[in-house]
Amino acid sequence: MFPDEYFADLYTESERGRPTVPARVVATVMLLQSFEGLSDREACDRLEVDLRWQAAAGVDAGYWSFHPTVLVGMRNRLRGSARPRRLFEDTKVAARATGAMRNRARVLDSTPVFDAVATQDTVTQLRAAIRKVLAALDKAGSPLAGQVRSALRRDDEYATPGKPPCDWDDPAAREALVDELVNDALAALGALDGRPLPLPAAEAADLLALVAGQDVEAGEDGVFRIARKTARDRVISTVDIQARHGHKSRHRRFDGYKAHLSVDPDSELIDEVAATAANAPDRDAARELLDEHADSEDKPEVVGDCAYGDAATRAGLETAGFTVTAKCPPARNAKGRFPKDRFAVDLDAGTVTCPAGQTATIVPAGRGGGRASFRPWCGTCPLRAT
Repeated sequence: MFPDEYFADLYTESERGRPTVPARVVATVMLLQSFEGLSDREACDRLEVDLRWQAAAGVDAGYWSFHPTVLVGMRNRLRGSARPRRLFEDTKVAARATGAMRNRARVLDSTPVFDAVATQDTVTQLRAAIRKVLAALDKAGSPLAGQVRSALRRDDEYATPGKPPCDWDDPAAREALVDELVNDALAALGALDGRPLPLPAAEAADLLALVAGQDVEAGEDGVFRIARKTARDRVISTVDIQARHGHKSRHRRFDGYKAHLSVDPDSELIDEVAATAANAPDRDAARELLDEHADSEDKPEVVGDCAYGDAATRAGLETAGFTVTAKCPPARNAKGRFPKDRFAVDLDAGTVTCPAGQTATIVPAGRGGGRASFRPWCGTCPLRAT
């Protein structure tokens, strides 16, 4: 599976440096490391002491392992290569050729991938975003850095990381700090408005604009305060701006990403994997997980939990030729009103009948679907109290 030239494209020809570790050894260690969930150092130690690993890697008993940084460098080179997923792709080919992985069914699910950075509060994000703008402008040698600093009211306090000094036990002091930081953010954005910016500075300015608007709102007195709500797609860290809040259940929450998996239920081998932000619904990755089978005549059955059982996901997968087995999502109605399944929808007649027996006409919407209003009957409805 892993001939000597397997990783040849990841290296440049040179007579300097130490000899490279054989491709079979590195590739085998990387696969076994992933399979057993080991760190780089633990994997290299295992290669030295485990006869099974030595046999799989094709080395002699008593083999002296390589340094763990070899794995770090290999992953970095793989990530930037033309075939970054070669280990995954080629092991799938071998699994299918030996009959270990078949095409009978695919089970879809997701698992949390926890972020490696701390979730930041509003004050920390505002201050860090302003510092990013200043650092990007300074690195580019842009004269706009001075103009931004002159517009800031707290210019002396963006030189170091962390939170600014404040009496955190005093609500008025905290409120004043938030207002000053937001006004500084707006002043910095105003100084950059309409100016050509280097790419890193433009990205930092975009982040500042996002952070300055997602957690705060202006009161009637014009003072900016932390909003008593959570933005729908809130950035949780200026260090990793793609990470998000997510949850696997009502009580199981996490920060970071989701790994979406398509698994062969017979061999329990992973057929495909996709990554999304933590707040992305599981169903959004379904088509990507099954894309390899889209043109196949013998499509596998798709099995999943209720996250893949909604009407739109079923219709999309079945239109593509897949058979879907998934539990229908339960009816949810957080506001205590009648759920949709209590109404009789007649698409042919273009009407909807409510639980009280009143029938309303569906008014088509411009982007598809429609709306039926029961306002004339709701005020005197006998079911109103229920």
